[in-house]
Amino acid sequence: MSLNMFWFLPTHGDGHYLGTAEGARAVDHGYLAQIAQAADRLGYGGVLIPTGRSCEDSWLVAASLIPVTQRLKFLVALRPGIISPTVAARQAATLDRLSNGRALFNLVTGGDPAELEGDGLFLTHEERYEASVEFTRIWRRVLEGNVVDYDGKHIQVKGAKLLYPPIQQPRPPLYFGGSSEAAQDLAAEQVDLYLTWGEPPAAVAEKIAQVREKAAKQGRTLRFGIRLHVIVRETNEEAWRAADRLIENLDDETIARAQASFAKFDSVGQQRMAALHKGKRDNLEVSPNLWAGVGLVRGGAGTALVGDGPTVAARVKEYADLGIDTFVLSGYPHLEEAYRVAELLFPHLDVALPQQPQGAGYISPFGEIVANHILPKAASQS
Repeated sequence: MSLNMFWFLPTHGDGHYLGTAEGARAVDHGYLAQIAQAADRLGYGGVLIPTGRSCEDSWLVAASLIPVTQRLKFLVALRPGIISPTVAARQAATLDRLSNGRALFNLVTGGDPAELEGDGLFLTHEERYEASVEFTRIWRRVLEGNVVDYDGKHIQVKGAKLLYPPIQQPRPPLYFGGSSEAAQDLAAEQVDLYLTWGEPPAAVAEKIAQVREKAAKQGRTLRFGIRLHVIVRETNEEAWRAADRLIENLDDETIARAQASFAKFDSVGQQRMAALHKGKRDNLEVSPNLWAGVGLVRGGAGTALVGDGPTVAARVKEYADLGIDTFVLSGYPHLEEAYRVAELLFPHLDVALPQQPQGAGYISPFGEIVANHILPKAASQS
């Protein structure tokens, strides 16, 4: 099985060290373009663009990078409860057309209640997943060309439709990650690729088995992916020194402050990340070559594979053997590490090479739009 290797665009900041301003790097459009172009040339299939109030808007970042890349796909965030599913479907179709079929979408329900309240969303964890299910049902069906009436608990639409279809048919793929029972139920019903954060292989295997079983009961099959940081060097010793260096400027107060903030999240995935390191610097290798140091001060994905190319490749293959075909990777700083990972890790893996779109782009329908209907092309005169 060829593996899809994705990279990450650090729109919330980048640098040589975690949890400190020392060695921090200014992130602007030029820098993001450098990373995107490097990923495009090095053979990464796509880039994940993060979301949240500490990040640049993922949709605008993706749109701005379409003209400077050729093959790279952009995994951007859908935020249920913050935007209408019909409007989001129109935006998704537009981005897919403008990129010539290079748009991917990542359903993000959110795990920080304070941030969600700042965006006007006051639902509980359970209610957010209820709303996410309703949102996604509408979003998918509209993108697939249906006229949708939906009367849900949280969302109601009548006559929702899309006049201009996406290039990818029946619609662009939908990614999603979540560890709670409600999240797994949503994934089983509606998503195309289920993402997990980098937990030890046994825990990942259990999660995949649960989602796969739930999907099978609905007559569906899913693809699987994993979100990981990577610290790869020419030797294992160099790689572990680089891991230590990444957190060498962290003090206990900064770690405690970060962990206190993450403890307020209602994300089950975040709780599972925190349980790996328990806020302590010791015993950060939570599984062979799986290091939890990133999660001391970073929310979300908090683990890294550490080692030389063959060693990290062996760990990647262990995850692949569980059924994972997509690896969303990152490393600090992201520009240099994109090269290191491609040069030191890719040669030891069967990496799926992305194909350049063949110009199948969208052809505008003939006629004007009148009263929300496309006027047909006039019959030819003989």
